[in-house]
Amino acid sequence: MAHDHPLDIKPAPARTSQSAGCGACCGASEHAPAAAAPIPLGGGQRFRVPAMDCASEESEIRRAVEGIPGILGLRFQLGERSLRIDGDPQAALEAAEAIRRSGFEVQVWPEVPASGDASGAPDQAHDHDAATGSGLPRLLAALALATAAEALSFLAPDGTWSKWVGLAVAAAAIGLAGFGTFRKGLSALRHGRLNINALMSVAVAGAFVIGQWPEAAMVMALYAIAELIEARAVDRARNAISGLLALSPDTADLRQPDGTWKSAPVGSVPVGAAVRVKPGERVAMDAIVTDGSTAVDQAPVTGESLPVDKGPGDPVFAGTINQTGTIECRVTAAASQSTLARIIHAVEQAQGSRAPTQRFVDRFAAVYTPAVFVLALGVALPGPWFFGWTALAAVYKALVLLVIACPCALVISTPVTVVSGLAAAAKRGILIKGGVHLEQARLLKAVALDKTGTITEGKPRLVEWEMLTASLHRSQAEHIAAALAAHSDHPVSRAIAAGLTPNSVEARNFSALSGRGIEADIGGQRYVLGNHRLIEECGQCSAEIEAVLHRHEQAGRTVSLLATASGVLALFAVADTIKPSSAAAISELKVMGITPVMLTGDNQATAEAIGRQAGLTDIRGNLLPEDKLAAIQAMQKQYGATAMTGDGINDAPALAQADIGVAMGAAGTDIAMEAADVVVMNDDLRRIAETVRLSQRTHAVLWQNIALALGIKAVFLGLALFDNASMWMAVFADMGASLLVVFNGLRLLRNAERG
Repeated sequence: MAHDHPLDIKPAPARTSQSAGCGACCGASEHAPAAAAPIPLGGGQRFRVPAMDCASEESEIRRAVEGIPGILGLRFQLGERSLRIDGDPQAALEAAEAIRRSGFEVQVWPEVPASGDASGAPDQAHDHDAATGSGLPRLLAALALATAAEALSFLAPDGTWSKWVGLAVAAAAIGLAGFGTFRKGLSALRHGRLNINALMSVAVAGAFVIGQWPEAAMVMALYAIAELIEARAVDRARNAISGLLALSPDTADLRQPDGTWKSAPVGSVPVGAAVRVKPGERVAMDAIVTDGSTAVDQAPVTGESLPVDKGPGDPVFAGTINQTGTIECRVTAAASQSTLARIIHAVEQAQGSRAPTQRFVDRFAAVYTPAVFVLALGVALPGPWFFGWTALAAVYKALVLLVIACPCALVISTPVTVVSGLAAAAKRGILIKGGVHLEQARLLKAVALDKTGTITEGKPRLVEWEMLTASLHRSQAEHIAAALAAHSDHPVSRAIAAGLTPNSVEARNFSALSGRGIEADIGGQRYVLGNHRLIEECGQCSAEIEAVLHRHEQAGRTVSLLATASGVLALFAVADTIKPSSAAAISELKVMGITPVMLTGDNQATAEAIGRQAGLTDIRGNLLPEDKLAAIQAMQKQYGATAMTGDGINDAPALAQADIGVAMGAAGTDIAMEAADVVVMNDDLRRIAETVRLSQRTHAVLWQNIALALGIKAVFLGLALFDNASMWMAVFADMGASLLVVFNGLRLLRNAERG
């Protein structure tokens, strides 16, 4: 299937694998991701659309710009009434003109990005009030006036003075609450658009004309209040992840040329600078620890609930919390390119794409609203002849129908739910690049899993070592092997050195044996730490050693041997160990009815050794990138919707072919973040099952909201036709349905906060 990215994201280049040995023995692969250009954060042209504060208007604007070439994505902020158009500058200008032709005023937004703001977005504070003059105090005043008009109508129904005073009070209430609605409604009618504002404007104006001015005032006041609540609720969902920007400090403790420390704005701190983070402080910028050790709370970036130990060489991310010790770090990314900024940018892009259900609702609403107008006309005009109603009664029923049938609840039901789902996932360290992937994850029937870095840690470790002779004490062999391994930077040698006890043994005359191993003089004797090939060339291999080697190789281990001219002394087995969570994650997928399959370039014996530990039965090794692609195609035919889980580099063809591509452990990795549809920021494979469950919940809430919106409308439409509904009931039905679907959609966000 084609992937519905809001941006045109190309697959990342293939991952390279290189092997070098303690000689050539090891065959251990090492990830070497290619350098990636920074993601262009905050690009595009931003506009202000003063009349846009509702999901229905967002849908109209989307329809207005459909088909314009060069537009890569649209990012709406209803609370600010702003729209950012990503893509070609000329296309953005054409889109702005198309929006104007559809009846919306468009203004270029004067941007002044804050220091360190990755997206270039201004302060997220709502300016709904300033934009329309219909803030909450004004709307409450309108509601008070509408209540006064109703009271006058009830207490003095026949008094001439009360009618004129009530009329004036009602008009004032409508003026306070409905100016924006009338302006947008008249603009819509002028341009031939029958939208929500047109419906409400006709209904309120009609009710006022036929003498139902108290109800007209009350309808407009309640509608305006509901609209304000809806806009702010939608923005709460949209801005849930953007609030993470506040987690990054505006300043960093920067080392000066004279060695002192001084606070500096993060926007002025260059890559490569030295910064300091004290206990209890938030990390200001992405960096590598150079001195000190600590525990860091990484929940804002990876969703991990437990702190992670950090020491020299470990990465730290902007917005995370240093808990225990002071650390010095080297900055690796500008504030605008931090991992946290990239998370926010990715979610903003995802919000610009629409889920299938959302597109269906938009198409339905485009037909539904004109149909409501036709129905209302059918009640108002022929009603007196067919049903014996008075002309005023028929018009009143038609106006009630217009208010009841207002599709606001239906239109708003999908975006608030989808955005809440995306934000909920992001707070758990899962980036889902669009509503289409959020919805489709529930359909997965199979998941293809890369081995290295996905099921396994992706880092070789010393898992076992044993003596092969009694001529040397075990502790002596350990010290000699550690001294030799410390002189090599090969991954296998580093794993051996890290797994043995450091000591003061000194190695002299060190030399590397290309493709075979390393050698050095220790205590006046020449020692080698090499692979099977080296030992065979030295004529020191035996049937007993071959048997031991075969056992380790069957378990997927890389073996190095410690030897002297007189014979082999010890064996050291290195392996890429399985992650603690992998077996549980694979078991969870099976319980959900999803078939896990391993696809790896490693040899079949190693793949099966790891796969069996993880609980896999379908294990496929020796696969080139094109073989993985063919395997995904075969799985799609066999099982149906298939996900590919990998590192986003050499797995790029398979990731693109899969129905959903998932990149694992991508915190701070540009390539992985761009290559997949779903990005898991930490290395926890259990996030895949969590994504599927979130997709299921989101889908359920979407259709709950659609059923609620249409069901409530249907009930009150029936009541209106049979003379059992008033405009009061109509507006409460519309307002109640809208608020009900909004808060139902926000449940996804609340569940994420509790989780």
